[in-house]
Amino acid sequence: MSMNNLIPFKRNLLICFTFLLAPMAMAQIPQVPNELRFADLTIKINEQARREIQSDVDALYRSPTYFRAKAERVNLYLPLVERELRDAGVPTDFKYLVIQESSLIGDAVSTSNAVGFWQFKQGTAEEVFLRVDNQVDDRKNIVTSTQGAARYLKKNNAQFDNWMCALVAYQMGLGGARGYFGTQYNGKKVVEIDRNSHWYFKKFLAHKVAFESPTVMLASNSGYLEEIRIQGPTTLKALAPRLGVTEAHLKEYNKWTAKGNIPDDRPYSIVYIREGTPQARPAIAETLTTPQPAVTTVSNVSNTAYPKVTGNQTNATQPNQIKVNNIEGIKAANTTTQEKFTDQIGIRENKFRRINDLEKNEKIEAGQYYYTKAKKTRAEEEQHVVLPGETLWSISQMYGIKLSALKAKNRINNDRDLKAGMMLNLREHLSRGEEIPIIPATEYKKVIAYNNQQPTTSSTTTVNSSQNATTPVYSPAPSSSSPKVTIHTVIQGENLFRISQKYGVTVNDIKKWNRLSNNDIKIGQKLTINKP
Repeated sequence: MSMNNLIPFKRNLLICFTFLLAPMAMAQIPQVPNELRFADLTIKINEQARREIQSDVDALYRSPTYFRAKAERVNLYLPLVERELRDAGVPTDFKYLVIQESSLIGDAVSTSNAVGFWQFKQGTAEEVFLRVDNQVDDRKNIVTSTQGAARYLKKNNAQFDNWMCALVAYQMGLGGARGYFGTQYNGKKVVEIDRNSHWYFKKFLAHKVAFESPTVMLASNSGYLEEIRIQGPTTLKALAPRLGVTEAHLKEYNKWTAKGNIPDDRPYSIVYIREGTPQARPAIAETLTTPQPAVTTVSNVSNTAYPKVTGNQTNATQPNQIKVNNIEGIKAANTTTQEKFTDQIGIRENKFRRINDLEKNEKIEAGQYYYTKAKKTRAEEEQHVVLPGETLWSISQMYGIKLSALKAKNRINNDRDLKAGMMLNLREHLSRGEEIPIIPATEYKKVIAYNNQQPTTSSTTTVNSSQNATTPVYSPAPSSSSPKVTIHTVIQGENLFRISQKYGVTVNDIKKWNRLSNNDIKIGQKLTINKP
């Protein structure tokens, strides 16, 4: 075949090959249905709107290289996004909105100077309590920016009682959305979409259809995104070798810190890629240890370590001197009224009452720790064993968790439903249909006895960010000056509490002898026991 004939032949072959592949490629593109579910809404889509949305879906799949790169970011980031939305009480369908906003590029900047994963302008970011300054830009942090987005979406939904309107208000602003929608959709659970429906919502539906597809899960990630929370001051450079990654790697995934510095005003979420496949959803670690699956046992509960008080404790009754569970707080010197107390410490009474979940006429009790900044939606500890005399409020104050969050996680609303021995969740919500576990009185009385062994004046725990350890201020000494050393191999079902009971020692003893930074142990692990 001559060269002149060869060129047309190759061109025709390429055209034929393209036509053969086209149906295969199109078969992978998900099709927009006439009806779907979004949040708690039924969305009905007429044919003209369906074709419009399908066109957007097709466009998202048009470039295989671009789509694959985006799908890999989706697989990395969405587990964390979904977790934060769920914890905030926002429908997890909104995870597709972050893809629409930034394609999950943490330092994305729009033409209107909106920044980060969820594309916040600075003023809006500060409205939802995100830090934006020359040290930290929370908009570029996948965890904190998602928390901010959830607050903003909940605020919008409170106006409409309709998540579609709340979503459009994310783009238009609340005032713009009120002007656009009026009250026609307030409280409605069925929404019909046609050619006149807002373009932003139709584009969102395209992203939901495109990235809800199983095709997305074919992205070949070589690892998963791990999150730890670090209390500074420290740097990414100092953390890198302890996490087994490079400083450049940490900077790539943590662009929220301008110079690689981690301040000391609160714990910060650090993310990095870990090789392999996680056995379970990645958990937040408060210290630099590999998270292990939580076991619902007494050994996971450290009532005596809380509240954790740090700072200038000699002046704990003065403002701006201490932190309680890493939240700014204060200790009441005398029993007094809320009005007098808030006047003394320089905070508005209504704000103080809201932060501490107090009723209007409740007294301020001498010796009690109170918060001057907002409590968190989850605690550091996994669970808490309810002891006689405790209330939901006292537990929420003990761990610095919002009372509403504590109630929601355990689906319990009144102190009359609280029973000694209950194991309340402090981080995760109970699964649907799951009941609160209750340990026998013989077990929770051991917790009381153990608590009574601890000195009441030194029950705090401090975390040193420069060391891979959580160091209790108080550690009981072994009960014998010449103990017998025993090597114990952990078997299935064991935990530190049970092992401590077996050998007649304390949990803190075992942790100290084995340099354990938390209560996590695993089957087959060797523990040194200095048996009396």
